[in-house]
Amino acid sequence: MKYKEYYSDDYIVDFSEKIGSVMPDFDGNSFCSSLVGKMDDRELFERLDFIVDAMQESMGGDYSENVRAFFAMLGPELERPEGMFSLGWWLWPVGRYVERHGNEDWMLSLSFLKELTKRFTGEFAIRPLLQEHPKEVMDELIRWTADENAHVRRLASEGVRIRLPWSRKLTVALDEFDRYTTILTNLKDDRERFVQKSVGNNLNDLYKAAPEKADYIISLWEQSGTGKAQEWIIKHGRRKQK
Repeated sequence: MKYKEYYSDDYIVDFSEKIGSVMPDFDGNSFCSSLVGKMDDRELFERLDFIVDAMQESMGGDYSENVRAFFAMLGPELERPEGMFSLGWWLWPVGRYVERHGNEDWMLSLSFLKELTKRFTGEFAIRPLLQEHPKEVMDELIRWTADENAHVRRLASEGVRIRLPWSRKLTVALDEFDRYTTILTNLKDDRERFVQKSVGNNLNDLYKAAPEKADYIISLWEQSGTGKAQEWIIKHGRRKQK
């Protein structure tokens, strides 16, 4: 099944019920009638934005109040790292809503994304927060690098990538290089390959934008020796560079 096909008429009805369970004033009938039967000619991100438009029309206008309600809708945390991209798709419109409006209450949004990423990725929604509040958000991501949850640690890395697929280029890694270096360095020995891959992808992005900075980070790590995790990350980061 193509990703876009997940967001079907059946999904709309089920999603409407989920929102209605945490928002008593949510107009589920209006939400469904604006979407059902009108998705087939739309691609993935068109469908997501179409859903978010309908959410905004059917919910109250207070962003903070809406996000607080979404906390109650998230459900149980994923038990394994790989579950993010097999079990959490139903939450993408929620993340897309936060991506669109998160800076209306960026601290609440950041807190919400820490919970969202335990069920589905927050890597897209966190980027507007980083763009508007780079120092403050990166300071929080540095704290996340020590979190016991692998999804939170991964988001600390994945969100600051320069060339995240399906997202606009973000240069916070270059603009706040010391903080960026701290994030990657804190994760260079992470036990989860899921997190290691994100750190390696960060280095690979950095090599394309500022190779001397990528070499600097690696040289910094090598001063204290390298373990298996670091070696894998460095190899992954340097792929296609030679």
